Amino acid sequence: MFQQILDPIAGSLLLSALCAALPLVLLFVLLGVFRVKAAKAAIASLVLSLVLAVAGWQMPLDQALSATAAGIFYGLFPILWILINALWIYKLTVATPWFDALGRTIRSISNDLRILSILIAFCFGALLESLAGFGAPVAISAAMLMAAGMKPLKSAIVSLLANTAPVAFGAMAAPIIALNGVTGLPLHDLSAMAGRQTPFIALIVPLLLVFIVDGKRGLKQTWPVALVAGAAFAAAQFVTSNYFAVELTDVVAAVFTVAAVLLMLKVWQPKESVGVGGAVQDAAVPALAGGKSAGTSGTQGSTTAGSRLESTAAGSGVPTDNTRPAPREVWLAVAPYLIIIAVFSIAQIPAIKTWLGQVGSVTFAWPGLHIEDSAGEAVAATKFKLDHLKSTGTLLLLSGIITMALYRISAGKALGIYRETVVQLRWTIVTVTAVLGLSFVMNLSGQTTTLGFALASAGGFFTLLSPLIGWIGVALTGSDTSSNSLFGQMQATAAEQAGLSPVLMAASNSSAGVMGKMLSLQNLAVASAAVGMEGSEGTLFRKLVGWSLGLLALITVLIFLQSTPVLGWMVP
Repeated sequence: MFQQILDPIAGSLLLSALCAALPLVLLFVLLGVFRVKAAKAAIASLVLSLVLAVAGWQMPLDQALSATAAGIFYGLFPILWILINALWIYKLTVATPWFDALGRTIRSISNDLRILSILIAFCFGALLESLAGFGAPVAISAAMLMAAGMKPLKSAIVSLLANTAPVAFGAMAAPIIALNGVTGLPLHDLSAMAGRQTPFIALIVPLLLVFIVDGKRGLKQTWPVALVAGAAFAAAQFVTSNYFAVELTDVVAAVFTVAAVLLMLKVWQPKESVGVGGAVQDAAVPALAGGKSAGTSGTQGSTTAGSRLESTAAGSGVPTDNTRPAPREVWLAVAPYLIIIAVFSIAQIPAIKTWLGQVGSVTFAWPGLHIEDSAGEAVAATKFKLDHLKSTGTLLLLSGIITMALYRISAGKALGIYRETVVQLRWTIVTVTAVLGLSFVMNLSGQTTTLGFALASAGGFFTLLSPLIGWIGVALTGSDTSSNSLFGQMQATAAEQAGLSPVLMAASNSSAGVMGKMLSLQNLAVASAAVGMEGSEGTLFRKLVGWSLGLLALITVLIFLQSTPVLGWMVP
């Protein structure tokens, strides 16, 4: 039996906390200063954490290696099992004409770039985030905005800024699921808490998008539709995350918001329309009419999953044909998303949910781990819950198989696409498993607990530190999932010691962290490549850093108020 030690370095909590922080400092320095690839940086940090666990925290070597294996397995299942199957479904649609039809459907709605920034970057981007994540929303939405006539730099900025509110529930809620895995806090509570934070950001983002596209005039002329989009997304995100299924949060929110915006445009239009190059004209063309938009096309590549991999609509780039597809084509274009909603909805039916819980879940003690915390209590993380049938990834796999049948994609072609997906995610797989291995070693050896106790000494001030920690984690790793895996347990531990809600602080790591997504090197590189401006990451960073810090300040105020009696009633 290994018992964690709170202050193993010279009997000093401060020195011990400084040593415990070294793997994280190494990760940040390698990523942020030396720009080492995320996979290599994560492996180096994992090795350092293992050395500290054995030499400093006196964890037996076999248990330290077992903890690493547990983290790697958790990274593979359920996290990467979700990501791979989600991205596979997305790539299935790209391999058919229906992805092109979906793009044409969106672009045919309006020739106003301000409206298109909401529909493409905010709504369609959120739909892509719900499935693919890891840069796909930024790459595809930026390319589509260019095809509609927006300038390259502005297309990249709009797409990066829009990729905020959906991220906490992206890739079928992988960040929240990872947070549940490393903290042991109830998944529903974490989902509900995040769903009571990110909607406030969703309210603001569409307004910021139209301001970036057209300044004060854009805000003045299009604020009604921007407000409708923000309110619809916020409401759907809150309801789905709190009362329905956390995995479907972004899918439902995106679809609901598109519907709300379409209904709004039927009864209201801005007085003027801003097209290519900022050209202004009277909005004489009905919003839902067919025909070409004012846009022109550009040459664009795209990258996803942190790798420079081309992702083209129907295999031939983003289309310039903006005529509205026939109703049948529209339904087939959105079919994969409707299938996902249907599969997950059926899985939530009480009888089926109970059956899946009985036959589709196994809980067991991870081999070789016998650990107590510093108080002599058994550490819950040594128990492993394997949801093989009820897993989000398994339900996504089923949705993909149904999509194959609907689109008449042969098994051979689908397997080929699946293999391409795994290859595309190869470095992401290494990064995620290494980060989860690092997280489990830090958590099980006691390094995270030491850090948490040290941070807890800040008392109530920790509520202001917590969002900043999440923001730094996502900005440097480029992943809300990775940030939650690294800092989730530390946030919960520090909250408990400071007399704060662990659910609030853990969820805050995810909700505030997404504001750093637009500044991550991974996303900046994706956006630069998507608009054909490789090497412009520094320019994008300077354009976006103010918006990122401003949104971080807003959500920090919200989180602080939620830790007080003023908004404390919002905490589950």
